[in-house]
Amino acid sequence: MPIIESELSGFESPTSQLFSQNAPYCGADLTPKFNYDLEKAQRLNCPIGCTLDFLLQEGNSVDLAIEDDIRADLAKIGLTVNARPVDRDTYNADMVAGNYDMVISETWGAPYDPHSYVASWTTPDEAHYSALPTAGIDTTQFAADVAAVLGEMDLAQRQERWTAILSSVHDEAIHLPLFGQRIPSVTTRSRLAGYAPGYQQFDYPIHKATVVSGSKTVTVAPGAQAGLFSSVGRLDPHSYRPNEFFANNWVYEGLVAYGANGAVVPSLATEWESETSADGVGETYRFTLRTGVKFHDGADFDCSVVKLNFDHVWAGDLTSPDWHGWYGLPTAIRDTSCDGETFVLNTREPYYPLLQELSYIRPMRMLSPNAFVGGAASDPYTQNSCPTGWGTVAATADHAEVTCAGTTAIAGTGPFMFQSRTPNADNADHDDLVVFAANTDYWGGAPDIEELRVVRYDSAAAVYDALIAGTLDAVLGAGVLEPARVSELQYDTRFEVLHGPETMTRAIIMNIADKEVRKAVVHAVNKNPIIQSELSGFESPTSQLFSQSVPYCDVDLTPKFDYDFEKAKLLSTCYQTPAPTPSPVLPAPPAPTAGALPGDEEDDDDSGVDAASGGMIALIVILGVAVLGMGAGVAFIISKEKAGEPLFMDTTTKTPLNPMDPSDIKVENA
Repeated sequence: MPIIESELSGFESPTSQLFSQNAPYCGADLTPKFNYDLEKAQRLNCPIGCTLDFLLQEGNSVDLAIEDDIRADLAKIGLTVNARPVDRDTYNADMVAGNYDMVISETWGAPYDPHSYVASWTTPDEAHYSALPTAGIDTTQFAADVAAVLGEMDLAQRQERWTAILSSVHDEAIHLPLFGQRIPSVTTRSRLAGYAPGYQQFDYPIHKATVVSGSKTVTVAPGAQAGLFSSVGRLDPHSYRPNEFFANNWVYEGLVAYGANGAVVPSLATEWESETSADGVGETYRFTLRTGVKFHDGADFDCSVVKLNFDHVWAGDLTSPDWHGWYGLPTAIRDTSCDGETFVLNTREPYYPLLQELSYIRPMRMLSPNAFVGGAASDPYTQNSCPTGWGTVAATADHAEVTCAGTTAIAGTGPFMFQSRTPNADNADHDDLVVFAANTDYWGGAPDIEELRVVRYDSAAAVYDALIAGTLDAVLGAGVLEPARVSELQYDTRFEVLHGPETMTRAIIMNIADKEVRKAVVHAVNKNPIIQSELSGFESPTSQLFSQSVPYCDVDLTPKFDYDFEKAKLLSTCYQTPAPTPSPVLPAPPAPTAGALPGDEEDDDDSGVDAASGGMIALIVILGVAVLGMGAGVAFIISKEKAGEPLFMDTTTKTPLNPMDPSDIKVENA
């Protein structure tokens, strides 16, 4: 429009097609429309403009450092990266809306990978929601493929389906996998022995450690969802933040637990079996419950309590995505019942991850019947265990409304019992100290630690100082100590530094339309220096999104997304081969003007140029003559060799000379 206004005084109209639709056979409405769209042009312009928008969350120093390293690598292939740190709300909104080219993310880790994480990609709550269609992936078909694998009960067919999904996503190169992540721990050797990190994030099985010497009261600094511990939250089992996974996992248990290499292992259920349900549509699971188990308040654990917990968690519209429906279990369950002390669960349709999802730390853990509002007779709709802050969950066509009444106590069956908390004087939302006591009646054996004290520290430096001073016995989990400190402590014989198995993967999600640019990014980033500088070398680079220890992900995906600078240069349309350094030109001596004496030249600005040009011409002529002479010499040698004649001959006697024989060498004027 500005062109038409300025150059044609606005008399014509813009068009997005080559021919007028009034022309014969040209009435077709061609799409896409070639109209002015600056935002789209900026998005499509990467191969030309070569600038990428890197979305970051404010305050995350590690991510900012990683971005800085990546920016330096991409600059080498002509890509400019603009870092854009924003607040958490803007960060989440921009990811969903696709307002980014690159964003650092991580998989959900065990036990959520791959099924819960991948299933979330087509819902508007994280970066894949925008990245998939940008890469040309049909999200409707993708969601159908994921639904099909989640309902596949044949193990071999399930693996084939997962391999196909993982391969198709890998082929589109929407991820730059960086490194796997493990759960670290640092324990004081003089105080503790036998501790090992758990098998999922925030799983700190400190109840398995033994006290080597000193008091049976042990002080720990655990890694929390935000890094340094600040509070254990409400400590109710059926909700989320500000509850902390690690504390809920010490207090509450489920029917099953997540074990090594993705195995589902017994917890409050000792065994289980499944078969196709009587209606031939879903599956029926029968759980044999552990006997003799007591809750922390002395109540008995039995099938009626299991059903009470299930009825509350899955009441009414609490199964929707606004509440617990972020994963598949809520909608998979059709009904539950007790057959004596056997808990029976029926699904609406086949759903293979059911057991794995029952191992999640929240929201399906067992609360004592005494801790429900209304006790064992609590009504799931009028006295639900959901937090009072959730208010009332609206009724639907199929369900009545749910009133969240909260819980009355913190009482589970886990190895530790909540004892007390000391709020921070300046911030009531922070706990300076939380104390847990050993559950001496624990079905798995009473912990050797009699009292577990969780202490809040203001900084990673304060944690380190307490560890060195001996006032802190253990650091459990990531985000508590700086990686450089962990590296330092592994060589200090006073401490045992351990890392559990890989539980999740750190990666870049790319919302870049040009696949060649995505591939160039993948191969241009050198991961090893990033791991060395930002993580003190503790993790290993990876070329796949999911750890191969994750169920169904032990697949060798190709091509490998490894550092390959030469390939990155070839793929990047932004890369320009550096111009060769020109050879220096030696100035030729000026050629005197014919008939002129030295000092008689004209005072002309071009005289030096003319002289130099003449000198260059003379030099070229001389070189040309030399080349011709060499060519003639070579031709002479070849003709002699073909004729079988010697190259060197006495011109007087016509006899061959041997240039290596001193007697054949003539010295003129001797």
